[in-house]
Amino acid sequence: MRFRFSLKLKMSLVLGILLILTVAVLSGLVLRGITQNQQQRMEEVLAKQSQVAAQYVRQNYVTGEERLPAATFMSQNGKRLSLYLAMLSGLPTALYDASGKETGSSLTTPGSPDYSDTLGYALKGSIAYQTAGDSVVYFAPIRSDEGMLGVIRLHYSTGGDLHFVKEIRDLFRTAGLVVLVASFLIGYGYFYRLAAVISKLRRASREIREGHFLKRPPVRRRDELGDLGNDIYYMSGSIEANIAGMQEEQRKLELAIRKLQELERQQKQFIGNISHEFKTPLTAIRAYIDLLSMYRDDPKLTEEAIGSMGKESERLYEMVDKVLHLAELEKYDFEHQAEAVALDELLLDLSGRMRGKAAKFDLTIETKLKPSVVWADRENLIHIFVNLLDNAIKYNLPGGRIVIRTEASDAGQVIVSVEDTGIGIPAEAQDKIFEPFFTVNKDRARRSGGTGLGLSLVKQLTEAQGGTIELFPAVKGGTVFRITFPMFRNEA
Repeated sequence: MRFRFSLKLKMSLVLGILLILTVAVLSGLVLRGITQNQQQRMEEVLAKQSQVAAQYVRQNYVTGEERLPAATFMSQNGKRLSLYLAMLSGLPTALYDASGKETGSSLTTPGSPDYSDTLGYALKGSIAYQTAGDSVVYFAPIRSDEGMLGVIRLHYSTGGDLHFVKEIRDLFRTAGLVVLVASFLIGYGYFYRLAAVISKLRRASREIREGHFLKRPPVRRRDELGDLGNDIYYMSGSIEANIAGMQEEQRKLELAIRKLQELERQQKQFIGNISHEFKTPLTAIRAYIDLLSMYRDDPKLTEEAIGSMGKESERLYEMVDKVLHLAELEKYDFEHQAEAVALDELLLDLSGRMRGKAAKFDLTIETKLKPSVVWADRENLIHIFVNLLDNAIKYNLPGGRIVIRTEASDAGQVIVSVEDTGIGIPAEAQDKIFEPFFTVNKDRARRSGGTGLGLSLVKQLTEAQGGTIELFPAVKGGTVFRITFPMFRNEA
């Protein structure tokens, strides 16, 4: 049988462990602070005492009746000076001459540890100290105007500091043990009550699972467990209501199925339209092929056939290109490469490219462009405006004109309008103009090479750039297409 810990036991242990960790971290920080403070205080005391001692030795050396060499002075006066300095500072003191020989000490204990390494640093002019048992041995150089006089050694006892740290550590250990026991007992009692509430909530969830929905909240408390009890009560009501609403969801599902069927019908219609539109130019091409096979020597028929077959093949090629582009928009929309595009420069370039075709039909293209930058795919923009300009040329009247304008709106958008003075679009056809394969006049579309796919492609490309396209009647006849794109900002 697998052993199982109760929730109240786990939570009591976790609380005790957290409190112990808190006490451990706190005690560690306190003891570290005490130790650092003791060390800082020790260094300050030793530095001050060594400065006083060095000053006293220098004063005796300078004011002596007979000016002796430094080594002789330290040898003759080392014992006396070390005893006086020990009495003055209260610290055991020893003196060395500049060669490192001990010349006097206040310590009466025979023999001493090896301080040669630390003494060597002091003889080079640096302050150094080392730990020896419960004492710190401090070395400081003594200098005069003539150079190094020697070195002073001070002994600082750390026994009291260590004892104080030990007492604090023992106090924290005792406090930690008391906290662990007390927190476990108090936590176990408190969590026992919480576990009883959780048991009530568990029984309530079991009742819901068995289909017995709650009539009132399982617990009443002003805390998170009370909120959980209310949530379980509301969940019970929601489940009951959801069961009653399944019929409504079923009705919506049936509606969705009908919509899918409608989409399937539209898809089949689209495929039928493609087949029909592809069949028309192919039929014309085949008819001219049959005529050419019958009348091979008729130059007029040959010229007419070449021209007509060229137009039909161009129309067929354009249809294939646009259908493929529409399919690409449906499947690979994520491949658009957006960038900052200077729209005025792009439109100026495109209108220049289309002026030759416009002149062929006795049309003029005017540009009224303001500097504007949009964030869009450059190739898609070219597709959009070439299609619009091509339509404006195809469905215009001789001697007419095409006007391209750009302006910025207060809403942070760039508005482009392409206006022509052509035959216009009837009001009843304006809602369908962006549908694939829709043409206002089938005969005129075939004469001009229209496929009914251009504006559908323009709409999808525009929306892929985050823009919109609208159709308006021109004031003096013709049509106006108004396209909006989000304006590019540097901070974007």
